[in-house]
Amino acid sequence: MDRSGAGAGRGRARYDGLAAWYDTVARPSADFSRQDLVGLLGGGAGLCLDLGCGTGLYGDILTGTGRAVVGVDVSQDQLKVAKAREVVAAADASQLPFRAGSFDDVACIWVHGDLDDLPAVLAEVARVLRPGGRLLMFGVHPCFNGPCVEGRDDGGRIVHPTYRQSGWHQDAPWWSDNGIRQAVGVRHRTLAELLNDVLSSPLRLLRVEEPRDDPVPAVLALVAERPAAPE
Repeated sequence: MDRSGAGAGRGRARYDGLAAWYDTVARPSADFSRQDLVGLLGGGAGLCLDLGCGTGLYGDILTGTGRAVVGVDVSQDQLKVAKAREVVAAADASQLPFRAGSFDDVACIWVHGDLDDLPAVLAEVARVLRPGGRLLMFGVHPCFNGPCVEGRDDGGRIVHPTYRQSGWHQDAPWWSDNGIRQAVGVRHRTLAELLNDVLSSPLRLLRVEEPRDDPVPAVLALVAERPAAPE
């Protein structure tokens, strides 16, 4: 179904057949995001789930923070590349094959735009996190990056009235012909929908950031935790 897993098992994964191309196209973003991701994650020594790992481009960034990493994705083609970079498992993000409390951290990097059912995925993330464990969600800023947004040459962005058309978008007239979203589409959520999905989940939202120094932010980062069990 998609790179990260929600809804797998209903036919071909969206990213199947694109692994080599995706690995090349997405690598610059991984390199550019490294410093921000390290800053948001901080140091760690526990087990981290790379949710929707794709070809494993973020594996070395996550392990570089001191964490042991397990990647999960629904696309077998993507995992064939990822397994050279991290330990991997094939699974749907809303039906993870791990025991409750297995992970100290979950990293969801450039993935929420691939998820059909974010609330179901967040419930699974909460289940597999240990009490006090954290989720980092890093990806498309719904206000300034997506099917409603047309980029300008000066770095500005035009937001079109389609911003409120929450749901799956297979195409947008201003997308690049050779871009990832042109190839697979995107599940657009308004900012309110995205935040409310997290706030309605078993997780506790800790902070919201707009990483990078773009004049108009293209990236939104959310940090949430599974609340510690009461003593």
